[in-house]
This record gives sequence, C-alpha cells and structure tokens, in this order.
Amino acid sequence: QVQLVESGGGLVQPGGSLRLSCAASGSIFSINTMGWYRQAPGKERELVARITSGGSIDYADSVKGRFTISRDNAKNTGYLQMNSLNPGDTAVYYCHAYVSITIFQSGDYWGKGTLVTVSS
Repeated sequence: QVQLVESGGGLVQPGGSLRLSCAASGSIFSINTMGWYRQAPGKERELVARITSGGSIDYADSVKGRFTISRDNAKNTGYLQMNSLNPGDTAVYYCHAYVSITIFQSGDYWGKGTLVTVSS
C-alpha cells in the first residue's frame, strides 16, 4: 500500500517559519493531488493547501500570502512552507494524497500528522 510520513513540525514563536515535508512511499503508480490539512483542538479538520499533479494550487483564505505548497514529483514528496506564523496556526497538520496504485486503482491516503505549535 501507500504510506505518507510528515516531518518538520514543532514549536515556533509568533512570526516565525516552519517547513513541513510529506514523503510518500509504497506501491505508487502516480500521485494526483497532494495536500495539507490541519485540525486545531476542538475544531474540525480543514484544508490548508493542495496542489495537483499539473501544478494547480488552492489555499485556504487564512493562509494565503503566508504559506506556500510545493511538490517534488521525482521524490514523491510534498512541502508546506509556513511563514509569519501566528497562534491561530497551532494545529496538527496532516498530509493527504490521492494516489493511483495502478492505472485502474486510486485512493485517498493520510499521514499520521505532525504538531505545529505557535507560542511565545
């Protein structure tokens, strides 16, 4: 199957930056959409950003201008550069990918999440 492993979370002061990575491995034929979602305590999981295999990008309004999503297709890895972080960005960040494991089979896969805490 497919595994997604996030890294790069941690504690950062307001105004700081972090870069999250999501490495996909396993039986991958192609990765269609890669994205980042987050879930803050007591809130529902929400989309942060996503990027298609063709390079189309969507951002949540709350992160536009501060976060940048990218991917390295050769490495099956996605990235989320987060700048100007504020306490409202504190959440567990999850990597998501819609992966084709054959030309006939595709599915949604999730990482286990990485905690981002923005606090002074």
